Amino acid sequence: MRIRKKVNGTAERPRLSVYRSNLEIYCQLVDDTKGHTLAAADSRGVSNGTKIEQAAAVGKAIAEKAKAAGIETIVFDRGGYLYHGRVKALADAAREGGLNF
Repeated sequence: MRIRKKVNGTAERPRLSVYRSNLEIYCQLVDDTKGHTLAAADSRGVSNGTKIEQAAAVGKAIAEKAKAAGIETIVFDRGGYLYHGRVKALADAAREGGLNF
């Protein structure tokens, strides 16, 4: 609740929401004003590499989908997880893919 209170996504600057399970990592770009998901990516299709490498691949995939949708700036929502490990790898890969946050 603390993070969601401070982080809010709009159509111009959507929120990149991250969910991490024991096996997979999921992320989606959300427009909170309309309640719509603009783009989504997950690690279910990525089978090779460590979990951190899979998270980096998901970060690159969401950056490509965001570019295709015309989105360049976002708000990062780590979802209560520490900014470390898989969450950090996803964020760094999204930055390398061209997203600004």
